[in-house]
Amino acid sequence: MLRGRVYGTGHDHPGPLPHRHYAELAGGPFDGMLIDTTDCTTDEIQTGVALTTELGQFGAGGRALYDPRPGERNRWGWSGDTP
Repeated sequence: MLRGRVYGTGHDHPGPLPHRHYAELAGGPFDGMLIDTTDCTTDEIQTGVALTTELGQFGAGGRALYDPRPGERNRWGWSGDTP
């Protein structure tokens, strides 16, 4: 159901846009979704992100942690949840 959707976009524009860059999220609550990395800093791309979710271990207000996979710039793996 979430596959191919972009994290943080509305239902009116759920898919990727041709002029943007994306990474696929693997595992965790956002498995199969995409994250727009077009405007990410080098530091963010190297260290990953904490995405707000109600689907993780800590419920509403929790965050799912995703980090770039070594050798796979466009695929970020889930590394756990945080409050």
